[in-house]
Amino acid sequence: MAAIATNATALVFAAAAKTSTTSRRAARVAASPALANARVFAAAPRAAFAKSSLRVSVTTRAAAEEGEPYGVFKLNYDISNDVAAKSAGWKTPIVVAVSGAAGQISNHLLFKIASGEVYGADQPIILNLLGSERSKEALEGVAMELEDSLYPLLRQVNIGIDPLKIFKDAEWALLIGAKPRGPGMERSDLLEMNGQIFVEQGKALNEVANKTCKVCVVGNPCNTNALIAMENAPNLDRKNFHALTRLDENRAKCQLALKAGVFYDTVSNVTIWGNHSTTQVPDFVNAKIDGKKAVEVIGDDAWLEEEFTPTIQTRGGALIKKWGRSSAASTAVSIADAIKSLVTPTPEGDWFSTAVSTDGNPYGIAEGIVFSMPCRSKGDGSYEIVEGLEINDWLREKIKASEEELTKEADCVSHLTGKLGGACELQGAGTDTMLPGEN
Repeated sequence: MAAIATNATALVFAAAAKTSTTSRRAARVAASPALANARVFAAAPRAAFAKSSLRVSVTTRAAAEEGEPYGVFKLNYDISNDVAAKSAGWKTPIVVAVSGAAGQISNHLLFKIASGEVYGADQPIILNLLGSERSKEALEGVAMELEDSLYPLLRQVNIGIDPLKIFKDAEWALLIGAKPRGPGMERSDLLEMNGQIFVEQGKALNEVANKTCKVCVVGNPCNTNALIAMENAPNLDRKNFHALTRLDENRAKCQLALKAGVFYDTVSNVTIWGNHSTTQVPDFVNAKIDGKKAVEVIGDDAWLEEEFTPTIQTRGGALIKKWGRSSAASTAVSIADAIKSLVTPTPEGDWFSTAVSTDGNPYGIAEGIVFSMPCRSKGDGSYEIVEGLEINDWLREKIKASEEELTKEADCVSHLTGKLGGACELQGAGTDTMLPGEN
């Protein structure tokens, strides 16, 4: 791909990988009369992107070492050359950082984001993709597939393994990557191992992300990983941290619809309370089917308590037994749903499930944990917890059990959140509530 430099508006291809490379290129531009007035695009922050001048770039390991552009995402061009009807009315690009970007969940999610399905058909996207030392080449493959998909809204892609670089100016951070649980590993061991990852990522977000950054943690145990990231990012609003329980909500809606013999789009007001584990509480008490109370439509309390609830709690493991894989595709769909619930106004009278900080919550849940509750949004990325739901004795007992589990998890990672003194009480198979296969 050749660069044409014929006048003062010529565009210069610049490698954004290393400061030294950028400096050398800048020096060459300064020394060249033909390029003296050309625009040079390097590793500029988001603030440098005006509507009339969008950049797309991806820096791979090879590109960084060779100092050469890589693919179409290194192309620099003036968006005013686009067909006017295509980009008219587009918003300012947003930076979406994704960890675990070479994994199966991301393999489904990234293309939804790039297509405009998640943030809207008028929202250009800058994707910053975080991998690991082991997944460097796989990240290049992800960038190549995104390149080949020709998404007009995808204006920039950056890949790397340093969260301080990948989280730079992020307005959304989707933390999907986490280490899987090994044979014989206790839940407390997994908390410790993945906790270190989310300490690092929380600190990186604190240092370089946009101060209004919204964070969605998917890597398990996601509630407590979100807590760890949140406590290590004091510069960010605690209300901007979420742990994903939308997949559990989607599963609950499907099962209620099947039992009632209706299509699932008639099911609303479903809440997942608590932890993303087998102690989670799918709330059928406040759920509605076609505007009526689900308990009245179904008319079978025994089924709701003894079959529906454990089915949702163990759905991930059941899926793995069927085809030997975790629920990557439906997880990606649920992440997209969770984001859309925050960037579009919640329908009147409805709500959605997301695990958030319990600080100041209206249900008396212990503070200092990340707990799934019913929320609604005005569509601006913020949310409020829905008050006044009916909590009967059955719900109260189940919610309390999940609260106690999350409190114990918080104690286990207190040394990672700056709250020393907690005693870890999660040892032993009898306390193993990890969802099978999901970490």
